[in-house]
Amino acid sequence: MVNRLVVAAPASGSGKTTVATGLVAALRRAGDRVAPFKVGPDYIDPGYHGLAAGRPGRNLDPVMVGEHRVPALFAHGSRGCDIAVVEGVMGLFDGRVGTEGVGSTAHVAKLLSAPVLFVVDARGQSRSLAALLHGFRGYDPTVRLGGVVLNQVGSARHEEVLRAACAEVGLEVLGVLPRDAGLSLPSRHLGLVTAAEHGHEAVAAVDALAEAVTEHVDLAAVRALAARAPSLAVPAWDPHAEVEPVPGRPVVAVAGGAAFTFGYAEHVELLRAAGAEVAVVDPLRDEELPEGAAGLVLPGGFPEQHAAELSANEPLRAAVARLAASGAPVHAECGGLLYLARSLDGVPMCGVVDADGAMTSKLVLGYRDAVAAGESVLGVAGARITGHEFHRTALTAPHGHRPAWHWRGHDQRPVAEGFVVGGVHASYLHTHPAAAPEAVGRFVRACATSRQATR
Repeated sequence: MVNRLVVAAPASGSGKTTVATGLVAALRRAGDRVAPFKVGPDYIDPGYHGLAAGRPGRNLDPVMVGEHRVPALFAHGSRGCDIAVVEGVMGLFDGRVGTEGVGSTAHVAKLLSAPVLFVVDARGQSRSLAALLHGFRGYDPTVRLGGVVLNQVGSARHEEVLRAACAEVGLEVLGVLPRDAGLSLPSRHLGLVTAAEHGHEAVAAVDALAEAVTEHVDLAAVRALAARAPSLAVPAWDPHAEVEPVPGRPVVAVAGGAAFTFGYAEHVELLRAAGAEVAVVDPLRDEELPEGAAGLVLPGGFPEQHAAELSANEPLRAAVARLAASGAPVHAECGGLLYLARSLDGVPMCGVVDADGAMTSKLVLGYRDAVAAGESVLGVAGARITGHEFHRTALTAPHGHRPAWHWRGHDQRPVAEGFVVGGVHASYLHTHPAAAPEAVGRFVRACATSRQATR
């Protein structure tokens, strides 16, 4: 398995994304073929990772896909690379609430037998850093802290004291990033602004991170740390081994562009392995669905940031409505669900789902152990999946519609969520297709059937 390391931190906001993205870009500039990964269900950081690496940023989430799949997905995503950089989530040991760190950065580091590069925001501390590092290293000795990057260092004297603190506990300093407000990525209500939306400014931001890391981080030491990861013989995940291809290559349209960026690379790979011809459609720009489209995938994203433009594209909204009315398979998650609604923040959407969406002040966030409420283009009633909710919008809908999922909330009250209407499966729940490849195969088969029926 490829040389690898995990970028972790004591807590969110320490600079993991800055360091990880900068490392990926700096190593690529230096001639390395770099595979970027993100722990957890995050969709935004992988966009910047992909921009920095020139290849898709991928997620490693033991909660969503099962810990047994993580090494195989890692091997798949790092094939042909020299080094892999895995950005962690939250603090090193923070995982799914109510578990002993399941899905945490530490969990993934152990699954990959990968050393940890620890990023510490050094503002407001000096020798106390030694106590912090001692605590994190001793909490779980099976997680190997291999080096430290000091972030937000105020002066040469501050750096000297911090280096001495690291030396006290025997941890090597591999980099020192000075305080610089320019080393940041733009944020909004659900985290960073996506790389696709940030456009040229995103490229400039990644370039600045690459320059800072090249100047202030010892890339040779980083490579040496990654090379300490032991050999781990794991067969790579193979989408073609997960699904049976259908004949005829039905065209499946997948929404993309700035409004719909919350997808997994493995989804498109599975669609193609199942026999689909994947065609990207940008609802902000394209006025027609791809020719011959027999089905539609609408991933999540930030349609609420582009509601006026999406609404103004009346021809495509009408085409989506016609496709859904024909009974063709449509799979929508979160932002895709909002696009299918009757309206979003008061402006018309596709009107496929009898509901109205609006921004709220409440963040809905967390994993959900869901059960399929009934048969749909994705599966049979009772099928189980672990997904993730992440939104600040809410839907108002009449009672009596067919839900997509059932689960129990944190208070153990039953929840009926999402919509199944004809061939449409629409929900707030984000799912990882590698966890349920049979759902992708079933969807493509339904697309093939739909195309034959309309001929």
